[in-house]
Amino acid sequence: MTASLDRRLGLTDAVVVGLGAMIGAGVFVAFAPATARAGSLVWISLAIAAVVAVCNALSSARLAAQFPAAGGTYVYGREMLGPLPGFLAGWGFVVGKTASCAAMALTVGLYIWPEHANLVAAAAVIALTVLSVAGVQRTATVAKLLVAIVLAVLAVFLVLAWMAPAAGSGAGAGVGAGAGVAGAGAEAVGAALAPAPAVDGQAWPARVLGVLGGAGFCFFAFAGYARIATLGEEVREPARTIPRAVVVAISMVIVVYALVLVAIIHVLGVGGVASGSAPVLEAAERLGGGEFAPVVRIAAGIAALGALLGGILGVSRTTLAMARDRHLPSRLAAVHPSTRTPYVAEICVGVLVAVIVLLADVRQAIGFSSFAVLFYYLVANASALRMDRGRRRLPAWVPVLGGIGCVIVAGSLPWQSVVAGVVVVLGGGGLVYAATRRGMVAPAGRSGQA
Repeated sequence: MTASLDRRLGLTDAVVVGLGAMIGAGVFVAFAPATARAGSLVWISLAIAAVVAVCNALSSARLAAQFPAAGGTYVYGREMLGPLPGFLAGWGFVVGKTASCAAMALTVGLYIWPEHANLVAAAAVIALTVLSVAGVQRTATVAKLLVAIVLAVLAVFLVLAWMAPAAGSGAGAGVGAGAGVAGAGAEAVGAALAPAPAVDGQAWPARVLGVLGGAGFCFFAFAGYARIATLGEEVREPARTIPRAVVVAISMVIVVYALVLVAIIHVLGVGGVASGSAPVLEAAERLGGGEFAPVVRIAAGIAALGALLGGILGVSRTTLAMARDRHLPSRLAAVHPSTRTPYVAEICVGVLVAVIVLLADVRQAIGFSSFAVLFYYLVANASALRMDRGRRRLPAWVPVLGGIGCVIVAGSLPWQSVVAGVVVVLGGGGLVYAATRRGMVAPAGRSGQA
């Protein structure tokens, strides 16, 4: 029998893990490509992404309450839909979030020391891997510190932004604001996200497509609440704690993102946000002579560290669950006797991500990661729809709306991201499943449904 993880996390710990995973680099870079696609209708993009995220979060929360085990939607899909859908969800999460972890690590390097971004990224990955192996309680404590710093900096930024004069409302307002301290790091991060020009003034079909495309980029900034569910085996009173933590975390993030979007448009204008690369940094350059911009730049790096830490936690727990079923090498299911963490999975994930950031430019993997995560949540919503109504405690339209939203937003991503997602998640996942199926260990029963 495989060793289980210890339940050491309370409600605050779970909320902070979710916040750290969501309030990552996305808030500092995602609004630029979203506004470039949606123009002045970026508010609708943010609203669409928020609705889809809330539906996904509610479905995941109810599933996590019924199946409080490590692995998240891999476990839910396996139990409610069958082994193949569960495996594809887990596979998509592992490969998609591994790419996202590498992108977040590189973002840390680009913001903190652009000239040596890859080395800084690899060092950050190794340091956070060691931290995660040391114990989930220590990890949650560090996550609290990172989240507190980022929220404090964003609060000061919001106050300064509203004290500043409003930008002009023309399409070109604010263009070129990011030439100073935002500099090399911000430009390098934003360049990989730069999409088509803003659609203001075009026909409505183009504007609708632009809004949906913007929602895809906004959704990237929301992705992260699944970390709470993947820690289901390490949360105290999971049936009560996880749903509350998910709702609190997603609600706080929606408020923060809406306030930040209002602030950057106030300072830069719609055109300035759309044409920039890292609008929060670029707006900070305009406040008080630019003295606050270096602080925001450091906060962006810290936020990316928080997202990276959450990513390592999520990927390692899903890897652990898949290894228990022999879809991955069984050694990855090992649990450390004293720290009670899946240390082999954590070390392997950390080493893999460190190697990737040293050898490849993974910034363009964000679109692929978004597709993989949207597929993951599609399986989560389908699993929630299969739950007994009394256990689901949600109207059926919540998982239905969440699933439809996942399909629409995924389809609105750049075609390269969609093709890569289909090939790697469905094609590659199907091949791996077929190759490992014979060695698969049957789950110990569906006790969670009893």
